[in-house]
Amino acid sequence: MFNINDIKNGMTFIFEGNIYVVLEFLHVKPGKGAAFVKAKLKNLRTGSIVEKTFNTSIKLEKAMISKQGMQYLYATGDTYNFMNMQTFEQMDLTNEQLGEDAKYLKEGLNVDVTFYEGEMLGITLPEKIEYLVTETEPAVKGNTTNNAQKDATMENGLKVRVPLFINQGEKIIVSTKDGKYDSRA
Repeated sequence: MFNINDIKNGMTFIFEGNIYVVLEFLHVKPGKGAAFVKAKLKNLRTGSIVEKTFNTSIKLEKAMISKQGMQYLYATGDTYNFMNMQTFEQMDLTNEQLGEDAKYLKEGLNVDVTFYEGEMLGITLPEKIEYLVTETEPAVKGNTTNNAQKDATMENGLKVRVPLFINQGEKIIVSTKDGKYDSRA
C-alpha cells in the first residue's frame, strides 16, 4: 500500500478492481478546501485512458507488473506466436489481446509482454521499428508542394505515408506511437 501523495509517472496500482499505470499527475492545493491529486491513468486490461481525482488521504495497492522479453515468430489467422528467448517457450496471443499493436508486428521483432499475477495484459513495442518498403509508386516530377507524400506498403502489410524520395526496396523507420514515417534507416 502507498499513499496517493507518493504517486509517480509509470507507477502501477490497483483501484476499483482494475490495474492502472500513471501517465500524468498533478497535485492541486486550492486556496480553500482540501488538497487533491488529478491523475491521467491507463487501464492495463482495456487500454482505455481515464482521468481520476483522488483525495490526498487515500491509500492504493501497488500492482507488481512483470515483463518478459519475447520475440514475434509468425501469425496464423488471428493468432500471433511469440517465443521467450531464454526458455524457448512459445505463447500464442489473439488479435483481441494485441489490439492496435498487431499491425506493427514483423517476424523477428523483440517485444516486452506484460503480466500481472500470470494474467497477460499486453505487449510493449519498441518506440521505432525498421521496415522494408515492398511497394510504392515512383515520385512524380514537378510534384514539389510542401511536405509532399505518397503511400507505401511495408514488408508486413502496414501502410505508411512517406516522402516522395523513398523508393521500393529501401528501409525506413516508423514510429509506433502514431504510425507515421520517422526517417530512413
